[in-house]
This record gives sequence, C-alpha cells and structure tokens, in this order.
Amino acid sequence: MPAAPQRLASHFFAYISRLRWIKRWGLMRNAIDENVATHSWEVATLAHALALIHNRLCDGQVNADRIAAAALYHDATEVITGDMPTPVKYHSRVMREAFGDIEHKAEAELLALLPEELQEDFSPYVRESRLAEQEKQLIKAADRLSAWLKCRAEIRAGNPEFEPAEKQIRARLEEEALPEVLYFLEVFAPGYDQPLDNLLG
Repeated sequence: MPAAPQRLASHFFAYISRLRWIKRWGLMRNAIDENVATHSWEVATLAHALALIHNRLCDGQVNADRIAAAALYHDATEVITGDMPTPVKYHSRVMREAFGDIEHKAEAELLALLPEELQEDFSPYVRESRLAEQEKQLIKAADRLSAWLKCRAEIRAGNPEFEPAEKQIRARLEEEALPEVLYFLEVFAPGYDQPLDNLLG
C-alpha cells in the first residue's frame, strides 16, 4: 500500500486563534474586557439570528448558516492589523481608504497561510468582497448591534465612558431601520438589561 502524501503544515488556525489576545475598544476605559474572538462569536450569533428573522418575517432567502460562518471570520484580519478604533478608522476618507487597502492585503496574507487546495473554499469567508450585498449588510448590522450591546453592558457596570457611543450607535441602528434589527431590539435586547434570575423565568 503506497504511503500517504506528506502534507505541508499550515499555521492558519494557530494564527487566527490569537484573536483572543487582541483587545477591543482600545481608546476607551473598559469595565469589561472584550477581545476580538469573543466579539466575533457574538457577531456570528447575532448575524445568524438576523438572517433567520430576515427569512421568516421579511420574505428573505439568505443562507443563515453561511452568514454565521462569514461573521465568525469578519474581523480575522485584525490578527494582523490589530483592532483599529472606529473614530480613527473612519476619521477621514484618506484614513478609510488606507485602512481598506491594509485590510485587503491582510486578507490575502491570511488566505496564503492555508493549504492551496483549501484557499478557494475559505475565500468567501475571509474576503468580505466575496460576500453578497445582503450578506454584508446583515453582518454589518450584527457588528453594530454587538457594539451597542457592549456599550449597554459598560453603562450597567457604572462606566459613563460609553454613554456617547451608546447613543450614537443606537441612533444609527434606528436611522438604518432594518426590520430585522428593529425586531431584535424590541424582542431580544431588553433581556440584556435583566439579572440572571429574571432570565431563567
């Protein structure tokens, strides 16, 4: 029986597992530490929920599982770039374009860590540009929801540092008025303000 071909080792998953060491909200005083890995999990669950709400209540036909998987990788490039605070990233058109270019290069570097035979399979998840507009919209909405929930948690922990951000993000969510997001805010968001005993009701 011929020996199995020797495969080259890939450092892709070992590398992105280090997202747990990258702190978010670096310009803010945090009462509750948040890392990119934890944030990515929350965005994935929120994006999955928004996709299911979209399909059920808005007559949509998106693939909720694909959206959840893409959301898990939505900040994977930050293992290379670090977490760029929003006020810095979106400070000006020049900054947005420069950081966009850096993100594209980081996507290519991450994909290059994968075995060649898997790069095309992972590309739609690592490269945001490969996603459909509806998929990108739902993941971005979930990302914004996650940021708003983080602000609410900080305020409940007695940290007024997050009050302006909470107001700005909530206003943006209501201004965009995605029906899936408005449904989540009405049905699910109030529970985040409740103590554990009330959640078990």
